[in-house]
Amino acid sequence: LGKLIQFPFKCNLMQTTSTVSLVVNVASECGYTDSHYKALQQLQRDLGPYHFNVLAFPCNQFGQQEPDSNKEIESFARKNYGASFPMFSKTTVSGAGAIPAFKYLIDSTGEEPTWNFWKYLVDPNGKVVKAWDSTVSVEEIRPYVTELVRKIILKKKDEL
Repeated sequence: LGKLIQFPFKCNLMQTTSTVSLVVNVASECGYTDSHYKALQQLQRDLGPYHFNVLAFPCNQFGQQEPDSNKEIESFARKNYGASFPMFSKTTVSGAGAIPAFKYLIDSTGEEPTWNFWKYLVDPNGKVVKAWDSTVSVEEIRPYVTELVRKIILKKKDEL
């Protein structure tokens, strides 16, 4: 994650170094919750965790749709969707109070979340490749993620 890792997260992101990441602001009570969590977990299962990780950032900014505690949010995602990707503490992802990681994502793309389930694709060097809003399904994003993961695998193969 390059520059993203340099921000003062309260959790260890070392496992995401040299991987492709899909950074997503999630919410448990949103109309997009079910479809996105299912698809995000399938993407994680298919491509992670060695070359790819979904990085989930719960956020209560939009429609107050993530009201529970961090422990309850994680339990909800793990129990209902089998979420195996990293989940961070509930945070602010847009506006003046946005955490540094999201400020970086916003500055890199010019795209600021206006609702839950915005998605940012980050390459292994920390470069933000693309951003998508809530209306874009994970299935539509999959080819972009797969291509970046393929490049990592081919590069590692060439280095052998």
